[in-house]
Amino acid sequence: MPNPTPIKILVIEDDPDGRRSLTDALEEAGYAVSAVATGQEGLQRCTAENYAAILVDVRLPDIDGHEVLQRIRQLDSQAAILLMTAYGTVAQAVAALKAGAYDYILKPLNLTDLQSKVAHAVESNQLRTQITALQAALRAQSSARTIIAHSASMREVLRQVQAVADTRASVLILGESGVGKELVARALHFDSQRGQAPFVALNCGAFSASLLESELFGHEKGAFTGALSRHAGAFERAQGGTLLLDEIGIAPAAVQTRLLRVLETRELLRLGGRTPIAVDARVVSATNRNPEDLVAEKLFRHDLLYRLQVVTIRIPPLRERPEDIRPLAAHFIKQACAEHGRHIANIEPACYDLLERYAWPGNVRELKHALENAVIMAQTSTLRPADLHLGPMERATAAWRIPAAIPLVELEKQAILQALQRHKCSRTLTAEELGISPRTIQRKIKEYKLPF
Repeated sequence: MPNPTPIKILVIEDDPDGRRSLTDALEEAGYAVSAVATGQEGLQRCTAENYAAILVDVRLPDIDGHEVLQRIRQLDSQAAILLMTAYGTVAQAVAALKAGAYDYILKPLNLTDLQSKVAHAVESNQLRTQITALQAALRAQSSARTIIAHSASMREVLRQVQAVADTRASVLILGESGVGKELVARALHFDSQRGQAPFVALNCGAFSASLLESELFGHEKGAFTGALSRHAGAFERAQGGTLLLDEIGIAPAAVQTRLLRVLETRELLRLGGRTPIAVDARVVSATNRNPEDLVAEKLFRHDLLYRLQVVTIRIPPLRERPEDIRPLAAHFIKQACAEHGRHIANIEPACYDLLERYAWPGNVRELKHALENAVIMAQTSTLRPADLHLGPMERATAAWRIPAAIPLVELEKQAILQALQRHKCSRTLTAEELGISPRTIQRKIKEYKLPF
């Protein structure tokens, strides 16, 4: 069996003899020890490495040890920090513990006692990390188990998830807004060997281009105006686990270029950084757009698409899997009752008929919200059709009830025409509903000679 990776300890001590004694004692206990003489060197090491415990002398030649403690905490480090001093007071010890120190040790040091204190600090650090990971895993696994798959198309989605989960392959998840792309991404993560490591979801549409780079790749202190401290990006936070890049189709060109580089080299540079950081995060991306259209319209790099879609999983819209509506509805009603302290004993059959006739343009997300609203507003313990507020149902249903014998070209034409009518000729809203770009809508208007 391979030897386990040794636990890393950092010693920041300016006295050469003391530094050597600490290093020898800790290496004798089996730790991998790095030792430096100044606070600045220590902070640089903390930027590049993760340590289980850090021993800091309070009196350093460049930075006070208490300030080193605060700056290490600003680096998002989870290390247990032990301050060492020959001049300590009770007040200083209390202040250090309040600031996040694990222990405050008085010199001269008893090396045997020191080994014991470090062992307890490392154990505490590991337990805290494990508890955090397990809590996150339990929450996420609970979400993953809510994937309801009665339809053949959704059972196929789950089969694909099981087939690819334990591989290193990048996965591209396609589907309209609200179908459950993040839920499938979580299932991929928690069904894999990475399931105990972090799952980090980043919505590329939630940030401006410059902020998206910072959120994804991180930044160093001073990298730009307002960068007051180092920030670990999503790739670093997902280390050892899975990174979901939602709405990847709208990522700016500069982000695409940098992302391709990270996927090719498995290394990243934080904004303003000079030291490459090794990346070990599986990338799962998701979009409600047709990626081939994005490439054709020069909105997305084809070489990046190849990297992201080693495996493609398409989640069908809810209107294409009516078999899932009843079990999903029953699940969401039960969930809403538990969350809001309501009691629904019966559901009239006409409710299910209504739900199955509706087109669900917002997919599973819309179904969940509609039923949550119905549970909250219902005046009795029986859910009736009058409790369901589904919006312009007749128009929405009619939009999708086109005769099956109609040619595919005519089907597309009618879908675009009716969407344009619903959105009062807005190309942007029509494109958003149909999951294509405004440029494609304009091209189709000309192609089909639509009166807009």
